[in-house]
Order: sequence, then C-alpha cells, then structure tokens
Amino acid sequence: MKRLVLVLVWLAGAAWAEGERAGDFDYYVLALSWTPSWCALEGDARGSAQCDPGQGYGFTLHGLWPQYDEGWPSFCPTAERPPSRAMTGAMTDIMGSSGLAWHQWRKHGTCTGLSAEAYFRLSRLAYDSITRPELLRRLDREVRLPAEVIEEAFLEENPAFTDPMMTVTCRAGRVQEVRLCLTRELEPRSCGRDVERDCSLRDAIFPPMR
Repeated sequence: MKRLVLVLVWLAGAAWAEGERAGDFDYYVLALSWTPSWCALEGDARGSAQCDPGQGYGFTLHGLWPQYDEGWPSFCPTAERPPSRAMTGAMTDIMGSSGLAWHQWRKHGTCTGLSAEAYFRLSRLAYDSITRPELLRRLDREVRLPAEVIEEAFLEENPAFTDPMMTVTCRAGRVQEVRLCLTRELEPRSCGRDVERDCSLRDAIFPPMR
C-alpha cells in the first residue's frame, strides 16, 4: 500500500509542477476560450464587463501555456519584472480583462523565460496566427452539437493543423475551449497525451455571441 501511495505522489508531481526553472519546457498550448460559455458559467455571476451585450467577444485568448511533453510548469521563479497596468490593459482586446492577463503572466508567463512584454507580444502573435471560424460568430441562437464539430471548423480554417494538434474541452455540458499545440517557434505540433483529451459530448451547448 505504501508503495502505491508513493507511485501516485510521483505521478501527480510529473503531471503538474510549481516553481520549476523558467524557460524549461517543451512546447506551448494556446487556449482559446468561447466567451459566451465562460460568461454563462462564471462571468455573469462576477458582473464581468466582458459579458455585457455588444462587447463582441467570441474566442478570446485564455492563455499561452508552456507545457512539458507530459505535465506542465507553473508559477516559476523569475527575475523579470511583473507587467505594468498599461501592459495588461493592452491585452484586454483579445483577453477580455487585464486581470486575466496578470494572472496568466504569474502562472504561465513566468515559466517562459521571457520578459512580461515579450510574453504578451508572443501571446498576441500566437493568437493572431489562428483563424477563428467566422461562422461560429454568426450564430444568432443557442445550439446543441457534437463538440467535434467545433474542432472540424477550426481544422478547416487552419489546414496546417491536424486532429492530434488540437483539442476541444467542455464544462458543465458547454463547449468551453479550443486548445492548440505549438512549438516554441509557434508552429503546429502534436499535443502531449495529457492535453489531447477531446470532449466527447454529442449535444454540447454552444451559445451565441452577445
């Protein structure tokens, strides 16, 4: 029994590591959040301005996450200065809020080995490199669909990617995020086994933009 506990502890450590050396990672995960789902699950209860009608947020940048082939680092010690309010505020157009930008720097940006300015610049470059399907922005009502339809829409608009290079996640029956795997040079690459876990829902809720 003791041996089993030790093995489980080791596996947990392999999957998630806090305080790792900055710059020590294998690839990036670019996480794009469908804002209407986030608003329904969290944002409305918080009174987030991101969820106000007419804001026009669709797939926003949740974050650019350094990743190991198995597991990921977080909250890495760094000598880099934290971002200024102006720097995080400048990310609102693609992230929805400066607070999210600050959190992403603390948890993930510190592990890149980059300065805050360089991290946000790279995050924007990665976000802009992906074509978000315009058809999904045009929906005028809530629909239920297989989550794989969202992945297929992204694959059609981004032919450099294949199925193993992205995944769609769900939460509380809703399409939550599209996550795409990129090399350190922001080229498409296959995801690690702990990332490639597609949502299997056949009737996932996909709400329209507000």
